[in-house]
Amino acid sequence: MTTKVVFCWSDISGYMAACWRALHSLPDIDLFVVAFQARTETAFSAQLMAGLPCRLLDLQERDDPALIEQIVAAQQPDVVVLCGWFHKPYRQLPANPRLRHVRFVMGMDTPWQGTARQFLAPYALDSFLKRMDATVVAGERSWQYARRLGVPSRKIVRGLYGVDAATWSPLLAQRRRRPWPRSFLFVGRYVEAKGIETMVAAYQQYWKDVIDPWPLICCGQGPMASFLREVPGLQDRGFVQPQDLHSLFLNAGAFLLPSRFDPWPLALVEAAASGLPLVCTDACGSAVEVLRDGYNGFLAPADDAGILAAALVAIHHYLDQLSEWGARSQQLAAPYAAEIWAGRWRDLLLRLSDTGTRKDAGH
Repeated sequence: MTTKVVFCWSDISGYMAACWRALHSLPDIDLFVVAFQARTETAFSAQLMAGLPCRLLDLQERDDPALIEQIVAAQQPDVVVLCGWFHKPYRQLPANPRLRHVRFVMGMDTPWQGTARQFLAPYALDSFLKRMDATVVAGERSWQYARRLGVPSRKIVRGLYGVDAATWSPLLAQRRRRPWPRSFLFVGRYVEAKGIETMVAAYQQYWKDVIDPWPLICCGQGPMASFLREVPGLQDRGFVQPQDLHSLFLNAGAFLLPSRFDPWPLALVEAAASGLPLVCTDACGSAVEVLRDGYNGFLAPADDAGILAAALVAIHHYLDQLSEWGARSQQLAAPYAAEIWAGRWRDLLLRLSDTGTRKDAGH
């Protein structure tokens, strides 16, 4: 017996492709992915999904509820996994009569912030949430929000995301075979939410505060790319496909993520898995899981360039400790390896499928 699962996802990414591939390799899981084609700011190649059963939706198709319902129903799934409630055509699936016997799982990475909209969410989402058989959260911050939505603890599972640890983990040993690299690395979209202005201001202050400043390598694209131009020591590499990030992570000495809002950034987890010390803001949700201040990196308040600059200076002066800090990062990231992710999801999917079989048999 196999369990048929359909993931209804938003944008494809290297980390999710690695996770889906690990799940697809399990003999008792029959996987199919419905996802968006790449957008401009996250121009991941469709080749990431090579070998995976999937249907990538273009801009018009992703807003066609009838088409999406047809694609999902044709798979005759036991379980459908939804990436939250933000996309209306996906959100409508649990109410579709053709899928009435299907078990539904909601993924969520949104942290609790106490906004008026979040206080009203349990009422607006009541019927949708009641249809969910499980909710998989990214980390502790989204667990808090799930509980405030009224999701009972017994229906909440941690571990929404995973990373391609098989690719990232060997980099620490390779890095340790030579003098530790003297550079900072940022990987992310060039948008306001990523704290681009704060990063540039902090790096410029760091540049003034040390005698031999390290370069800052930036990888990404977006409307704020102009802020990175003509900054001494800063190198903009543009968008880099996941398979080409390998050498950049290998030659980095520490990872920097200065976000203003970032529910559970996977780049931070990938950096930790690669054995890099971390510098990020408290707006980064995954820092709760993979960063311990003063142990494997430094945590700074969002929008505070001064404290962020001080963290960069500290990393600079702790050069002889960075190898050990990188090993600590890797230990903290270990639970998010794609193979462990797949095992966790397999257990959940089989349990839900078995429960569903028993329930349906009793009708």
